[in-house]
Amino acid sequence: MLNATFFVHSLNVGGIETYLLRFLTNSSDRFNKIYVYCKSGESGVLESKYLKIPNVKIVKHRLGYLNPFSYIKLRSFLKNNNINVVCDFTGNFAGGVIYCAASAGVNNRISFYRSSTDAFKPTFLKNSYRDFLKRLVFNHSTKILSNSSAAFENYYKDRWTKDDRFKIISNGLDTKQFTSVKGNLRSTLGIPESSFVVGHTGRYTEAKNHQVILEVARALIQNDLDIYFILCGTGVKNSLQETVNQSGISHRFFLFNNRNDIPLFLNTMDCYFFPSIREGQPNALIEALLVGLPYVASNIPSIEETVGDNSHLYDPYDATAFAEAIRDLYFKNKGKRVRLETNEIAQRFEGEKRFGEFFEVLADDNKGAPAS
Repeated sequence: MLNATFFVHSLNVGGIETYLLRFLTNSSDRFNKIYVYCKSGESGVLESKYLKIPNVKIVKHRLGYLNPFSYIKLRSFLKNNNINVVCDFTGNFAGGVIYCAASAGVNNRISFYRSSTDAFKPTFLKNSYRDFLKRLVFNHSTKILSNSSAAFENYYKDRWTKDDRFKIISNGLDTKQFTSVKGNLRSTLGIPESSFVVGHTGRYTEAKNHQVILEVARALIQNDLDIYFILCGTGVKNSLQETVNQSGISHRFFLFNNRNDIPLFLNTMDCYFFPSIREGQPNALIEALLVGLPYVASNIPSIEETVGDNSHLYDPYDATAFAEAIRDLYFKNKGKRVRLETNEIAQRFEGEKRFGEFFEVLADDNKGAPAS
């Protein structure tokens, strides 16, 4: 059986961490030993959930990008624990891990791109360092994965369709958890059943574009529409509550940090608002689609790929277009609790199938030879 090490930045709530947790919960019995390696040296709020999986161990060891000693320690770790497969979920920044794994004799070395664009502001030095790491990924990975073609088009435009090591594996989740949801939280939150509710789920980060959400909410709430906004995610309440209070919309704008009832939270909404600036293949949007929510979202390539059309997608910085689109849904759907067909989405992201695809890559003995 496999001895595997999965590399993440931390174990705070995010798309990577949620995906890996779902995969290991589904497939851990197919492994001998599983190590989840936190490259930041810190874990996070999901650690207790990971540790409920019997054969999972958490490793907290900072891998400094310019600290060769941390990689010497990693090489010893891989050899001493007889690791035969590594998977690093940090895209280009997997380069150091993949090179180290190759030098340690790990046969199956997988880089997984979970974001379709860079998260940092570009400078010459940053771009040069990214390109150096990308060469390590390309030259030493036995497989290179992504959950969307958008990442490959961005980073490997002229290469990925000609190299058998590249493979797209869509996100997976327990679709029935969302398609079979009953009830909502309106009574609990004090929101009338007849009101129109716009919602968002996602941690507080620049990429999620919460400032545009606030701008749109102010425009709609101050126009005396019977409309509410509900948001949840790591750091959301702590980061936005003061601004919401000062904006005079707190009576219609509810903020929460992490919640354990996301299907019910989603089912409380009439519209899902997702104006992200950067995404890979967004778990949060997929969950909203599984509930059947009408949506308004940004028109970045990875979201277009996820939803399959661009009829409800707009420039992520165009608050006016977002507000007009939500206003149109308000007047069209208010009081009707409209739900979209979910069968096609459920089939695309059904966990057993998608996790099975990922495990096949992890267990593949017929490795593609990395480029020289």
